[in-house]
Order: sequence, then C-alpha cells, then structure tokens
Amino acid sequence: MAKEWILNMATNRWGLNKKNSVGPVSQWIRECSPKTIKDWEQFYYRKLADFLKSKGISLSPKEYLEDLGRKLYVKITEVIQAEIEEVTEEDCIQYIYNLVINRTYDGYLTEIRTIYGRLQRDLGVEIKPAPDKWDRLYNVDFYIQVDDKYIGLQIKPITYEQTPEIYKWKEWLSKTHKKFEEKFGGKVFIVFSIKKDNKKEIYNPEVIEEIKKEIERLKGGK
Repeated sequence: MAKEWILNMATNRWGLNKKNSVGPVSQWIRECSPKTIKDWEQFYYRKLADFLKSKGISLSPKEYLEDLGRKLYVKITEVIQAEIEEVTEEDCIQYIYNLVINRTYDGYLTEIRTIYGRLQRDLGVEIKPAPDKWDRLYNVDFYIQVDDKYIGLQIKPITYEQTPEIYKWKEWLSKTHKKFEEKFGGKVFIVFSIKKDNKKEIYNPEVIEEIKKEIERLKGGK
C-alpha cells in the first residue's frame, strides 16, 4: 500500500500520467471499446506510436513507456530522497502547528465564503452536513434542525447554459425530496449555485426567504 501511494504521488506530481506524457487515454479507450485487455494494449500502442511521431520522439511505444518508468524511478530515488533528507524535526513540528492552526483557520474562512457558509450567515441558523445515506436516499447535502423536525438543503452547481433546465432538476428530485418531507416533517430546498467572476453565487436567492418561512412554520409561527 505504501509503495502504491509513493508511486501514485510521484506520478501525479511530475505529470507522468497527463495527456502530454501518455496521450488522452480516457478518450482513446472509449474509441477502442475493447473486449479484452489485449485489444486495448494493441490499440493504445498504435495510437501512442502516432502520438510520439507527432512529437518527434523516435522511440517505440514500449521503449517510451519504459523510459517514463525510469524517469519516475529517478524522481523517487533521487529527487524525493534528497528532499526527505532535508526535512528536520523542526520542519515537522512547524508543519503540525500550521496544519491545526493556520490551515484550519484558512479552511474556515474558505468555508464561510462557500454557498453553505453564505446560507448559514444569511439564515442565522446552524446548518449541518447531511449523513451520507441522506444524500443517497433523499438527495440532501445539508439540513437544518427545528425542534424534532428537519429541513433539507441541496446545493446544485449549474452553468448559465443550464439555467433553462432548472425545472427539470426540480421535477426529477421532487420524489426523493417528498420522501424526506414525509419522514422528517420539513421541506427540501434546492439552492442553485453558479459561478460569476470566479466566485460562487446563489442563482435563486429568493430561496433564502422560502427557507426562513419554512423554519417559522415548523416552529409553529405564521
């Protein structure tokens, strides 16, 4: 397991599994639709041969993959090994401190800038992540507890091109959300998240008032 982790980490770090190194393998295997692994191997080697030729690399596919493997070996046994030897006890102490203090705080600030964080701020109530089984059974990401009842929230990322299809999602999800309401007493609200100027925004902000009304209803208010 440890060996696999090291190999995976180093491969990702130096991009040896990227399109630029091994070609668009996900696309190629769909083109191939192989019935056996041998079908895929032969197809991949043909594609890789053309790929190498286009890059001016005069190695055979097998030689090229072996070369990538040797490059990975050098990165692990030379570069990573040298980096490990530079790590001091003080580095480790500072890392743990930064992990639990600085990074946790930074993560908290990031969290409150998310849709979830904005909802919690605007609603003024505690919002909790839903249990995994609620996601599977009811399509609910978060919940608000009101006495012995629960309101469900689902955050649905969309693009501007998808906005005309919002009603389709509402219709598709309505059955599972109805089951949630029957079991827990509160409605489920879909919060559509959209990116604008590289920031997440709530596409349907009116949902906040709807959630507030549901909270009041469950509390026995108007």
